[in-house]
Amino acid sequence: MKTKLIAPSLLSADFGNLERDIHMLNRSQADWLHIDVMDGRFVPNISFGFPVMKTVKQHAQKFIDVHLMIVEPEKYVEEFINAGADLVSIHYEACTHLHRTINLIQDKGAKAGVVLNPSTPVLLLEDIISEVDLVLLMSVNPGFGGQKFIENTYKKIAETRDLILSNNSTALIEVDGGVNLENAAKLFEAGADVLVAGNAVFSTENPEKTIELLKI
Repeated sequence: MKTKLIAPSLLSADFGNLERDIHMLNRSQADWLHIDVMDGRFVPNISFGFPVMKTVKQHAQKFIDVHLMIVEPEKYVEEFINAGADLVSIHYEACTHLHRTINLIQDKGAKAGVVLNPSTPVLLLEDIISEVDLVLLMSVNPGFGGQKFIENTYKKIAETRDLILSNNSTALIEVDGGVNLENAAKLFEAGADVLVAGNAVFSTENPEKTIELLKI
């Protein structure tokens, strides 16, 4: 996969016109569609479930990137893959048997990612980094869109890149939270491969142009 990927988050789309917004993303230079799944337990919010996931799959022409912000993700990863997920990312903090669940995702035909909350240190991934396809660094505390970017993320990107290189891993680095036109280039320069953007895309008058600018 090429780097400098943009993954607009459907959490910031117009839920009343979801099909319209998906078609817009299909036309755009977006590389992935990012779907935030929240259960009201791991994070203080509830979002998409399987019916919405299946609807997205019917209309999307892009790679579908599913971020599970849920407890016991191992119970649901297979159903999300069956519903159309191309990549499933699970939180280090929510998964007791991380290695087993990463292998389950990959055995079912999807790519597997591991997610770190802002306060979780990168070094905890040392024993799993060679197994995963992606590391998702949360640059806000998960659960809500529109939060302010946490500046320590740049340091964590560098640490993650060092860990990947030192273990001959091929994992991509994804950043989610507070990404916008002001920091996108700096995040790519720091070593990020994939940027999730929600409000920065959908709150603008021309989301397609914004996506194009985020990739520059």
